[in-house]
Amino acid sequence: MTSADDVHAETSDQYLVGVALPDALRAQEFLLAANGLSGRGALKLRDAVIVSKTPEGRTAVHETVDPQPGRSALSSGVWTSLLGLLFGGPVGWLVGGAVGAGVGAVTAKVVDLGIPDEWVKWFREAVEPNTTTVVLLLENLDVGALANELARFPFARLVHTTLPEGSLSRLEEALGQQS
Repeated sequence: MTSADDVHAETSDQYLVGVALPDALRAQEFLLAANGLSGRGALKLRDAVIVSKTPEGRTAVHETVDPQPGRSALSSGVWTSLLGLLFGGPVGWLVGGAVGAGVGAVTAKVVDLGIPDEWVKWFREAVEPNTTTVVLLLENLDVGALANELARFPFARLVHTTLPEGSLSRLEEALGQQS
């Protein structure tokens, strides 16, 4: 039987879903499963962040969408230096490279294309030591498909979600953690 939560959302509402897993390997498996759901049209994966915490409490964050300052600076610097070389010779090459690298680095720091930095910070603090949490930013979600996929990860735990109550209950049920 299908409920209203099982069908695709008709709006482009975005939802956060954070799932804690016992280790990085299982977190990667879950992220791969989410990508599979995206490929089958059961959801639109806008961004994913993996937050790991060591037993000592040190955290590591891996974002999949937001541009990294170093990579953006290098890319922008290369392209603007080439344009500078074409239009301004050697001096244009130097100026173009420096300006492009600066603009690329600043843009990467300012632009937040995926999960807001405030949420990444919140999850960084909420993650239990010795676990890894996968945070997904989703649109057009088929909650039933996500719940079925989560049921394959009985060791997972729902940390937080911005889904409506009915959808939250469905995911908790799939993980065996009814509240």
